[in-house]
Amino acid sequence: MLAIAGGKGGSGKTTTALGVAGALARRRRRPLVVDCDLDAPNVHLRAGVDRDPGVEAPTPEAAAQAAAVLPGVDVLPAGDADGDDLAAALDALPTDRPVVLDCPAGASEAAARPLRAADATVVVATRGRESVEDAVKTAAMARAVDAPPRVTAVSCEPSVPDGLRAAIGAPDAVAIPEVPAPLAADATAAAYAELADCARPNA
Repeated sequence: MLAIAGGKGGSGKTTTALGVAGALARRRRRPLVVDCDLDAPNVHLRAGVDRDPGVEAPTPEAAAQAAAVLPGVDVLPAGDADGDDLAAALDALPTDRPVVLDCPAGASEAAARPLRAADATVVVATRGRESVEDAVKTAAMARAVDAPPRVTAVSCEPSVPDGLRAAIGAPDAVAIPEVPAPLAADATAAAYAELADCARPNA
């Protein structure tokens, strides 16, 4: 499983999760995106699916819905789940297809929970000292729970800012250009494809 994580809210984690999933779908992989942000869930809004049922469903994968905006991508919304529901769902997720976890912001137990289930992490950051500092903390947390950062996604930038790659400590960094509709633009599609190459999600 691949975690999409970042210390700061609004850094572009959800869009990045869906963008990477879209890149995998174009390779005929049928990815599943799971909304692990129980306090501020919004994958269902971006993907154009219903909020319920979600990860609290008895069989989470069966509750997944096809994303309206990304052909070939399935989405499991947060629904009305609590932390115990999410923990159970993470244990029940498939291992024979790519699974992308949209993680909550911060460094709390809620943020660590999906990271512990993941095999690797995409750290999402924006330009600016506070965002980079938060991303550094996220990368450290990911390493501590054995989901090492494989790539940094830099949201809304034409290029990777100097020093950011070294600060985060991931092997690669990819800039995601700022466009009006990032899930439908050719420029961002190329960036999300590069992220998927660097992240190497399961299956």
